[in-house]
Amino acid sequence: MKILFSIVCLFAFTGLSSQVVTLDYFFNREFRKSRTGQAERFHYTWEDTAQTGYSIWGYLFRKAGADIKSMDAAPTKTNLKGTDVYIVVDPDTEKETGQPNYIQKKQIKVISEWVKAGGVLVLLANDSANTELKHFNQLAKKFGIHFNNDLRNKVSGDDFNMAALLISTGNPIFTTAKKIYIKDICTLKLTRKAKPVFTDKNEVIMAIADYGKGKVFAVGDPWFYNEYCNGRLPAGYDNDKAAQDLATWLLKQVPATEVK
Repeated sequence: MKILFSIVCLFAFTGLSSQVVTLDYFFNREFRKSRTGQAERFHYTWEDTAQTGYSIWGYLFRKAGADIKSMDAAPTKTNLKGTDVYIVVDPDTEKETGQPNYIQKKQIKVISEWVKAGGVLVLLANDSANTELKHFNQLAKKFGIHFNNDLRNKVSGDDFNMAALLISTGNPIFTTAKKIYIKDICTLKLTRKAKPVFTDKNEVIMAIADYGKGKVFAVGDPWFYNEYCNGRLPAGYDNDKAAQDLATWLLKQVPATEVK
């Protein structure tokens, strides 16, 4: 299957932007062998144009007027400077990376202080068998969010209806998407610091939290990688619209007085 957008599309929108979206490459750091036998980075990266990458979502952020970049190092006050939206996705387990970079207390302090100053943080987990939840939850806890050790929306083969969810009119984030596909996820448990933004069958699927001048969005899945940005979804699913809706909403949450 051909990916809808090539790497050319990723960099199609040039020019100045007041907002920067940074994707973490430190806590999620996976490699595979290229055709030449060399190790190459892949999985939830802007540059990965295969089904496993975020090149389409990156394109949509740029379409919405933002610049995108990645961060290979652990977050610090210095290297978060200039970032408006920071995305942390699917932290590694030892199964995925020989020496995973677990989220530590000093990094939690840096990230939470950055959010308090006006940063917009995106936490994208996965089901418990495919992501490192122990340390990730220590970060999420700062904002009243807990990723549960469960598995929901499991799909048999290509029975897409098993992971179909309907978005009600009036959702504050997803204003154009009506039917989404999100499989093999973990649910959320919230304290009073956070509030649900999408629930299904009395379970919290997505949540947001205000923290100081900043905002946090969380969902228990990487969700918007190319495969499920309508790369192989049948007609009637709006994951592409949902990806654009979320990108637009995140950029709107950046305070007028920027974190930069």
